[in-house]
Amino acid sequence: MVREWLFERFPADEVYAVHNWPGLPPGQMAVRAGPVMAATDEIQIEIRGKGGHGAMPQLALDPVVATAQVITALQTIASRNVSALDSVVVSICSMQTSQVGAFNVIPDAVKLVGTVRTFRAETRVLAEKRVTEIATQVAGALECIATVDYRRGYPATVNTEREAEFAAKVGERIFGVANVVRDADPTMGGEDFSYMLLARPGAYVFLGQGGGPNGCFLHNPGFDFNDDVIPMGAGFLAALVEEALPLE
Repeated sequence: MVREWLFERFPADEVYAVHNWPGLPPGQMAVRAGPVMAATDEIQIEIRGKGGHGAMPQLALDPVVATAQVITALQTIASRNVSALDSVVVSICSMQTSQVGAFNVIPDAVKLVGTVRTFRAETRVLAEKRVTEIATQVAGALECIATVDYRRGYPATVNTEREAEFAAKVGERIFGVANVVRDADPTMGGEDFSYMLLARPGAYVFLGQGGGPNGCFLHNPGFDFNDDVIPMGAGFLAALVEEALPLE
């Protein structure tokens, strides 16, 4: 939408978005200035060796062993490359070998899929560099070859200070002062509203919805959206407009 000239076609001075949040009870909202959600990058790593018989590993170049070392070493990005006061997550979420089902065959290759989450641009650059270096060099030390496909996704979602404060004050009028959380921790989840916040000042707000009957968090197959909070979110968005653009 931004790339297709949204704000040139429909001029806007500031932008706001609301996302339901199971971590808050209905009737509450949370907003803060600065980073609220992380940049979301995708990594795909292929580690290739030479397959062989599981009983004679000395005749193979085992990519499974190399992969295990790579997965462990990638966690040093958070523990040894980035300040403890900064935030980075490196998660390998899937692993697939070039053969499945045979208990005695060392495969030729292993593929990893995962994600890297960061808030700061400098940390994002560092993480990309270290993922590539660790994967290729650890695999190389074990006589395998690693290729890394690092794909940058959404940038970090960063609220501007004035608009975050404005959203909080409007929220206090709608929900009550005690029901507006101003110091909620950022989340390492990602959000494409970040592109709009790069183009215009604004704020991304979390709307409480409670845990629902299944008590599940977001992106869970058992998640159940609380329809009762829809009027609250719609009312908050309408109040933002009323406050920012009052009638003469």
